[in-house]
Amino acid sequence: MSTEQKSTTPRGVKLLHDPVRNKGTAFTAAERDALGLRGLYISLEDRGHVREILQNWPHRDARVIVVTDGERILGLGDLGTAGMGIPIGKLSLYTACAGIHPTHCLPVCLDVGTNNETFLDDPLYLGLERRRERGAAYDELVEEFISAAREVFPQALVQLEDFGNRNAFRLLQKYRDQLCLFDDDIQGTGAVALSGLLAALRISGGKLSEQRILFYGAGQAGIGIGTTIVAAMIKQGASSEQAHGSCYFFDSRGLLTSQRDEIPPQKLPFAHEHPPIDDFAEAIRVLQPTAIIGCAGQPGVFTQQIVESMSQLNKRPIVFALSNPTIKAECTAQQAYEWSEGRVIFASGSPFEPVHFGSNTYVPGQGNNAYIFPGVGLGAVVSHSRRVTDEMFLAASQILADQVGDEDLAMGRVYPALSRIREVSALIAAEVAAIAYRQGLAQCDEPDDILADVRDYMFEPISSHYA
Repeated sequence: MSTEQKSTTPRGVKLLHDPVRNKGTAFTAAERDALGLRGLYISLEDRGHVREILQNWPHRDARVIVVTDGERILGLGDLGTAGMGIPIGKLSLYTACAGIHPTHCLPVCLDVGTNNETFLDDPLYLGLERRRERGAAYDELVEEFISAAREVFPQALVQLEDFGNRNAFRLLQKYRDQLCLFDDDIQGTGAVALSGLLAALRISGGKLSEQRILFYGAGQAGIGIGTTIVAAMIKQGASSEQAHGSCYFFDSRGLLTSQRDEIPPQKLPFAHEHPPIDDFAEAIRVLQPTAIIGCAGQPGVFTQQIVESMSQLNKRPIVFALSNPTIKAECTAQQAYEWSEGRVIFASGSPFEPVHFGSNTYVPGQGNNAYIFPGVGLGAVVSHSRRVTDEMFLAASQILADQVGDEDLAMGRVYPALSRIREVSALIAAEVAAIAYRQGLAQCDEPDDILADVRDYMFEPISSHYA
């Protein structure tokens, strides 16, 4: 890029490559909007100028900021600045599912390098051509971003998205009590999985505290789900010891036990006293879980043997294959229903077509975070909440589970139809806002009708021009 180009390009505005043009030619604002590519890039080299970059955003009233550093994108791994599509996509869901006006949405990608060899060798890669920063410079950039975001957009919710495990948990713990912030991969995933489990228990019977859950995967999603389930069990009267003792984790090193060396802090509460087990099928035989939840992005690990074993142990086994995208699913819906002779209660992270088995047709539920985070964010925005609390996510889980009707359950579906997503988001938002008002977190007066206030805020993409 020439010196002249650098001097005329505002900080944070990425020059997007078009194969028809020369490298570094900037799209116009209209072109970027049409392509869904508008967002702010903030790199390590921008330290000391982050406030200036945020002020370059053309919309002055951002209410929801989704930020990533691109390290852990779905099942795709480290995409660096190519991960910008994730904040853009999540904010599109905020608009579509919860009615947040597009001009109130701000996607941000923190460019701290990448360990993706393909990108490092690609002359057209848009980000810093260096390996990921792991030291103080990383923390300084995040700290400056958080401080600048609070100053420039004081009413904005910040959603952390697709950070790596080594950063996600610690950043959430560091900043969650400083501003209105949450981590979708940890808290959103936890809430949507808990909701599916609550709905599943209406089919299988029994209480949440009576379940024994075995996770395949102990990353952000798994620990987030386990932590949320534990909180729900405690709320229902279980002790912390009982609740944690109901959740077991199996990862790349086998069953998580207290004998393991170097256990990360977030995993410690789930490291139980138990002999080591390095085979998942054996873990099922020994632990006899009522539910298995896959969230490690390892396709096909829920084998026929695994599903059949769960079916032998349980009249209605709960099998959640939550890894994304579809090619990473632990098993398919067809396999789960066939291997269990139609008795499984199944949910997935990616969509599957209805399954015809015997005389029945089953509609697999999709445990998509879009059921949770738009509504939680909308409730925080409407109430001007200073924080997003665990109670809000537990409430969102229950609201979502309550929207699963008997007709849904009869089809094996543990989530409501996605066609109802805006209605569900409004109900979740109203409950989240009510908690903010009740806990003294809201920075505005409580309206007479919270749900009506939420619905009144929601943007509808309707214009008389097209009527």
